[in-house]
Amino acid sequence: MRFALNVFIGSTALWLLLRHLAGVSPIWAIASLIAASEPVMKDALRMARASLINTTVGCAVGLAVLLMGGSSEWRLPAAISIAVLVSSYFVHIPNMWRQAPITAAIIIASGLTEHSQRTAAEQGLAKVAEVFLGCLAGVAISWLMAHLWRLPAADPAPGQ
Repeated sequence: MRFALNVFIGSTALWLLLRHLAGVSPIWAIASLIAASEPVMKDALRMARASLINTTVGCAVGLAVLLMGGSSEWRLPAAISIAVLVSSYFVHIPNMWRQAPITAAIIIASGLTEHSQRTAAEQGLAKVAEVFLGCLAGVAISWLMAHLWRLPAADPAPGQ
């Protein structure tokens, strides 16, 4: 019940902020909010940290591949694969590791639909900013709800 309330409050706030005040679709922010929202604050911080780090990896890989030039559609699988390798072998944060290739795909997809690398990079970075905003909103809502609606303490495991 609490997770549903977290998501309702957070997605409503992001919808109002991004859609009505900024005039952009809040879908990436809301997806990130859902990923970072947790009833237990410690879990929310862990998920948000993992998401932010892997989003940064995906953004860096996506921008690097995008800025290398060319208009080949092969940039998409190349960027996704590189992001998976970097996230898996160098970053080593198992939670939300899929965020890196998803973010790289967001950046490259902007490049496939735009004729200008600069415009593609700007649009990709705007979407990544939405992801960051969603993660931060998820943690903020989790923190607020943790203070307004305290969960009962977990019972110790038998034998402890």
